[in-house]
Amino acid sequence: MQTGPLTGSQATFLGLSGYHWVVIAAGWAGWGFDVYDAVLFNFVARNCIPALLHLPPDSPGARSAVVFWNGVITSVLLVSWALGGFVFGWIADRVGRKRALFATIALYALGTGACALVGNLGQLILCRAVAALGIGGEWGIGASLVAEAVPESRRVEAGVIMQTGSPLGVVLAGGANYLIAGVWFAGQPQLAWRYVFLAGLLPVVLALLVRIFLRESEQWRASRARSAPSGPRELFAPGMRAATLGGLFAAAVAILCWWGCNAFVPLLGGSLSAHEAQRLGLSPREAQALAAAWQAHASNAFNLGGLIGTFGAIPLARKLGRRPMFIVYFLYSALALFATFGLELAPSTRLTLLSLVGAGVYGIFGAFTFYLPELFPVRIRATGAGFCYNAGRVLAALGPLIIGWVTSAAGGSSTALTQVLFWLGVVPLAAALLSYFVVVETRGRALPA
Repeated sequence: MQTGPLTGSQATFLGLSGYHWVVIAAGWAGWGFDVYDAVLFNFVARNCIPALLHLPPDSPGARSAVVFWNGVITSVLLVSWALGGFVFGWIADRVGRKRALFATIALYALGTGACALVGNLGQLILCRAVAALGIGGEWGIGASLVAEAVPESRRVEAGVIMQTGSPLGVVLAGGANYLIAGVWFAGQPQLAWRYVFLAGLLPVVLALLVRIFLRESEQWRASRARSAPSGPRELFAPGMRAATLGGLFAAAVAILCWWGCNAFVPLLGGSLSAHEAQRLGLSPREAQALAAAWQAHASNAFNLGGLIGTFGAIPLARKLGRRPMFIVYFLYSALALFATFGLELAPSTRLTLLSLVGAGVYGIFGAFTFYLPELFPVRIRATGAGFCYNAGRVLAALGPLIIGWVTSAAGGSSTALTQVLFWLGVVPLAAALLSYFVVVETRGRALPA
C-alpha cells in the first residue's frame, strides 16, 4: 500500500498524514482557482462583449451578440483547455508533477489577468485561449499527484475532497463579480468587467506556495527510475484502449452537460433580472445591482448543488461500483434538467432549482478525480487522465456553441435559453443507456504501478 511521502507526522484525520493533507490542499486549491479563472468570463460576458463590439448595452443587438459570442468564446476555451490538458499531462509525466503544476497555475492566472487589458474581441479570445492552456493542464496533474500520494484505502475520499474545490471556485468567482460589479463599481459596467478579470491574478500566490511547500511524487520518481515514460500512443494500445475510450466517453458527456449549463447560468440569471427590473421600473444602477445579485443567486444554487452532489460519489463508488455510479449520475442529471427547464416556474424558483441540476451535472465530477487515475499506470497517468478529461472538451465544445447559436437565433431571450437547456437533458439520458457497454469498472483494483 502506498502511503506517500511523510514529514515525520503520523496519520491524522481520515487516516491521512499532515503531508497527505498538504498535497490534497494543493490539488484542491489549484483546481478551485482553475475553475474560478475559467468562469469569470461567464459573469462579465453581458457587459464586456457589447463594450468590445461598441454596441449599446441591453439593446436587442447586444443581447443577441452576447449569447452568440458567449457560446463561441466558451467553445474556444474548451478546445484550448483540451490542448493544455494533453500537452501539460505529457510534460508532467516527463519533468514531474510539481514543476508542471506550478507552470499551469501561473499560466492561467496571467492569461486571465491579461483579459483586463484587451481592446477588442480578438484580443479577448487570444487571452482566454492562453489561460485555457494552463486551466486544462492543471486538473490531470493535480488528480495524479493526489492519487499517488494518499493510501489506497483513502483514494476515493481524497479525490472527492479535491473536487470540492471546483464548485467553491465558481462561488468565489460569483462573489468576486458581485463585489466588483454590484458593489464597488455599480453603475459603471464599462469599467467593472476589467477589474473582474484583474481579480484572476489571485492564483499567482498559490503557484508560489506550490513551489515552496510541495514535494515531487514518490511514485513518479520510482517510475522514472525503472523506465522512461511512454508515449501517448500507448493510450490506444490493445491493453489500454478500452480504458481510454471509456474514460473519454464519461468525461465528454459530463463536460458537455456542465458547460452547456454553466456557461449560461449567469446569463440566465442576468436575463431574468432584466425582465424583473423592467417590470419594477428600476434605475440603471439598481438594475445592474439586481443583475449581479441574480447572477450570483443562479451560480450559487448551481454550485451548492454541485458541492452536495460531489459527495455522492463516495457511497455510490464504494457500494455500487464505478459503472453504476456513472449511470445513476447521468439518469439523475437528465431528470433534473427536464424538470428545472421544462416546468412552468417563477423566475426565482427556476434559479433556486438550479441546485438540483448542479447536484447531478456538477456532482458527477467528484468521480473523475479518483476514477481516471485508476485507469492508467504511473508512466502515462497524467497523460491518460489529462487526455480523457480534456479531449472530451473538444467534443463538448459543440455544446455551448450550439446552445449560443440556437438561443441567439431565437432572439437571445431567457425563454429561448430555457427551452434550449431543456433539450440538453437528452444527452445524459442517452449516456446512461450507453454507459453499461462503454465504462470500464475499476472498483477493488489497486492503483496501477
